[in-house]
Amino acid sequence: MERHGSSFSSFKSYINALSDLPHRLRRRAGCVSTTFEETSQIRSRSGADMRKNLRWYDLICFGIGGMVGAGVFVTSGTASHDKAGPAVILSYAIAGLCALLSAFCYAEFAVHMPVAGGAFSYIRITFGEFTAFLIGANLVIDYILSNAAAARSFTTYLGTAIGVSAESKWRITVSFLPNGFNQIDIIAVLIILILTVIICYSTRESSVLNMILTALHILFILFVITMGFWKGDTKNFTNPSDQNRPGGFFPFGATGVFNGAALVYVSYIGYDAVSTLAEEVKNPVTDIPIGVSCSVVLVTILYCLMAASMSMLLPYDLIKPESPFTGSFMEKSDGFNWVSNVIGVGASFGILTSLLVAMLGQARYICVIGRSGVVPAWFARVHSKTSTPVNASVFLGIFTAMIAFFTELNVLLNLVSIGTLFVFLMVSSAVIYRRYVLVGTTNPWPTMSFLLSFSSTCIIFTLLWWLGPPGKSKGYLLGFCSVVALGLVQVFNHMVPQARKPNFWGVPLMPWIPSLSIFLNIFLLGNIDATSYVRFGFFSIVIVLVYVLYSVHSSFDGEEELEGRLSQKSVEMVKESNDIEDITLKVQS
Repeated sequence: MERHGSSFSSFKSYINALSDLPHRLRRRAGCVSTTFEETSQIRSRSGADMRKNLRWYDLICFGIGGMVGAGVFVTSGTASHDKAGPAVILSYAIAGLCALLSAFCYAEFAVHMPVAGGAFSYIRITFGEFTAFLIGANLVIDYILSNAAAARSFTTYLGTAIGVSAESKWRITVSFLPNGFNQIDIIAVLIILILTVIICYSTRESSVLNMILTALHILFILFVITMGFWKGDTKNFTNPSDQNRPGGFFPFGATGVFNGAALVYVSYIGYDAVSTLAEEVKNPVTDIPIGVSCSVVLVTILYCLMAASMSMLLPYDLIKPESPFTGSFMEKSDGFNWVSNVIGVGASFGILTSLLVAMLGQARYICVIGRSGVVPAWFARVHSKTSTPVNASVFLGIFTAMIAFFTELNVLLNLVSIGTLFVFLMVSSAVIYRRYVLVGTTNPWPTMSFLLSFSSTCIIFTLLWWLGPPGKSKGYLLGFCSVVALGLVQVFNHMVPQARKPNFWGVPLMPWIPSLSIFLNIFLLGNIDATSYVRFGFFSIVIVLVYVLYSVHSSFDGEEELEGRLSQKSVEMVKESNDIEDITLKVQS
């Protein structure tokens, strides 16, 4: 094959690269890597190896720390007051089930390919480079925005803990900046920079800090749960304060429970960061499934108990959507206002743990994207002394701090979640595709046809659920879609054999569990507001432009460089073999 120089060595080289764009897209966009390449050749681009010093208990704490942030203190109020009523307890249980199913899919990939790339690597070995870059880059953007939002909310909750208004005392208003971007938050910036230093220094020390903060946070949560059960009343499970409002445990019916589940699912986002630590786990085969699944189960139990505690404190129609727990205790007239300060302390610890885990995971995402060649290799470097992706961590910390410095929380919160749900959807689809398709051996079209038809059926069901007019016809259509979806899974399971079986650990009940995960993630995507879809579309266009103008050429150059090294190595091996043969002949003569 004809070798080219770097596409970016000169302006003329870059113009030539752009003229060769169709060929390069055909060659690279759908190119899939192999598990061997991800764990050897591609991994070696980081230089030093990440140190394997994490066990299952580290992963459980990372999972809990990543999920139990401030989200539960916000979303539970709206979910109870406007969506599900006291049945918000079941909403959390359903959302937890959805998270667990997706976690199973993550665990199967992480066990068989213990690399730091998480979903990016899983999608890359299944659906190709372009799809992985599109989804992975959107996820990185979501994480940066959510980290900035979490850092600003830390300032708010810290102010609540000590009885100070963060907006008036700690934030600086700059009058010439537009609303939403004119509140300077120095505390948020300091928190992000401190955590950046910690995650650069050592993953082991980061795990110890996370364990301490998570333990303290859980103690505060257990305190809130205990206070709620002590001061609450079980009659609030069924009796609203306004008798004109719907009563009972299910005031809004099954629809309300599922609507509530879609809203509170954001509280579970964070467990996927555990899979990005797979490269640093001592025994991935056992530690990763235990760490991922146990953290989701434990968090679900905590969330359900918190929801029950909140529902016992006040009738659902009196719960304040914006501050359900602090508002509930302040409604009590017997001197329990101080509990709101305690909740502020607990939420502050929760925000710190979720930030720490998210930044750890995201730095490893960026590191592996750098290994793939679609972004500069500078991001892929692992420091020889700390065994951490220092370059990616520093970039992440500075970029996140810049956003948190001036961007308001409500602006940021409208821009998160959708990318994460899309990644969960793609990983669930990828685990099915990988089980049933063996590249070069198995015909992929039966599996692709199933995934497309099943996903389309789920989309139709979701549109009917969220947008269809109420009535019997809607129920019949939903029932028909359910029967079609179940039939598709059954036919696929019966007609298409699995191409590979997992050697160590795999998702049970294949393809039913990943299919249910696909449905639930599509259903939850139906609850995302229009603003988030506009954001996702805008950033996706930007990401496509980056791929077309830079990434595909960088990746193409990397492929040629690798082939050149392999060819040179082959030549050297042949030369060495000839030299040995010549020496042998001389000795014999």
